[in-house]
Amino acid sequence: MLKNDLILRSPAEKTIGSENITNGQFGAVLSRAGVGKTGFLVQIALTRLLCDEKVLHISLCDTIEKITIRYNEGYASLIDSIGYVDAQIAERLWDEIQHHKTGIAYNESTFNVDKIRDYLNSFKKADLTLPTLMIIDGLDFDTDLSGMLSDLKQLQEDFGLCTWFSMKIHREEPLNQNGYPVQLENYDILFNRAVFLVPEENKIQAIVLKDGNRTEQTFLLDPATLMPVEE
Repeated sequence: MLKNDLILRSPAEKTIGSENITNGQFGAVLSRAGVGKTGFLVQIALTRLLCDEKVLHISLCDTIEKITIRYNEGYASLIDSIGYVDAQIAERLWDEIQHHKTGIAYNESTFNVDKIRDYLNSFKKADLTLPTLMIIDGLDFDTDLSGMLSDLKQLQEDFGLCTWFSMKIHREEPLNQNGYPVQLENYDILFNRAVFLVPEENKIQAIVLKDGNRTEQTFLLDPATLMPVEE
């Protein structure tokens, strides 16, 4: 029951729908620096952990320790958002699900798709359940990623997982006629899910850029916790 209550409070459930998170090609969370891309990706991942699925979180900008802290904080925000929860019950649930998450830290020089393929193959060789979701946080979408994204798309098909990325955009860049930042426009054909986080006074507006008939819906989030707030 608690798992379901937490999923229903998730900003990922509100904006994307938990059933859509792993139903697609690539997904992206876009914003300027410091608005909440990584935190939102963590909330996406938490919905899968709460469904007893495995998550692979790859970061080019955080250490393993920082990734762990982000998940601890994200889970705490979810717990706090639904009101009083017995602390022991919350802790037991976290102990149960957090082990389904694996964090890997790279930098631009050490990250490559072959390493991810080798890691996923190790699951198969050990006859272990594969992750259903892969988070990739910190790729530079201002550079040409065509080859890498093509390789990641093949990886996704080979292992049957869904991939969500962070995309950093820049304040001064204009949006295209569809309201897309250039970073998404450049790879539009590969992405069928996208959420744009935009600061609005003392809140964050989450705009659904790509998601079938949910496109152009907007939701308000608390900037400190990323939890949904009433409009």
